[in-house]
Amino acid sequence: MPAGTTSGTPQVLLAHHLKQLKLPTVLREYDKVARECARDGVDHPRYLLRLIELELIDRERRVVERRIRQARFPAVKSLDTFKFEAIPSLNKMLVLELARCEYILRHENIIALGNSGTGKTHVALSLGLAACQKGFSVAFTTAAGLVNQLMEARDEKRLLRLQRELAAVRLLIVDELGYVPLSPTGAELLFEVFSQRYERGSTLVTSNLPFEEWTSVFGAERLTGALLDRLTHHVHILSLNGESYRLAQSAGRRRGARVAEPAADPDVAIDPETGEITST
Repeated sequence: MPAGTTSGTPQVLLAHHLKQLKLPTVLREYDKVARECARDGVDHPRYLLRLIELELIDRERRVVERRIRQARFPAVKSLDTFKFEAIPSLNKMLVLELARCEYILRHENIIALGNSGTGKTHVALSLGLAACQKGFSVAFTTAAGLVNQLMEARDEKRLLRLQRELAAVRLLIVDELGYVPLSPTGAELLFEVFSQRYERGSTLVTSNLPFEEWTSVFGAERLTGALLDRLTHHVHILSLNGESYRLAQSAGRRRGARVAEPAADPDVAIDPETGEITST
């Protein structure tokens, strides 16, 4: 018998052993499930099955939550809240298909192009969340933020380690490419990241610029051409062109606020001394 099995109360020993075995859900639920099974006449094997299923479900939930934290999303968004009707140029069926994450198994890329405010980041975050839920490692960053990380790592002699970490991620999301021009060194470092992931991992890039204007970001035509050659070899293009629905939402809120404001009633007055409402 294991040490301590024959001494102490069963509840204390059981709690100790379950903690040692890292079964927190079984520890939390075993008594309640036992009472439910006794009430329903469930036998011991099915009682154990219920407990283990609860533990497995809870463990998977914790794993997904850990992947989401490690991805460092600026916000957690899903496709359920995306307004597809506001962006008719976006292929909804393709986005829903990509949410199944089979493209990650094939090491294919996604490039989302469109005006500012049309939901590119929302789509990227949603596909990143779906990948976490499917069991894939994800890293989210902006293009400018990634270049800063790379340059700092180069200066601190840890560039190779960061490059290996980025290459190992199953889905790398690089948001807002094109918003900030890159220095020649920054462009080369970013190109190296994309090159190392070519046909080894999936990369999702969002940009407000069409491909023919990417040279303005990377500076050199040859570098831009080589980058596009790698990114677009196995790629799904998402087009998000239209009016900014962030601006539309903001305008709608302002209109709603104006409608909600009470109109002045010329036939009503407030006595400044008593505060009483009187008719005029």
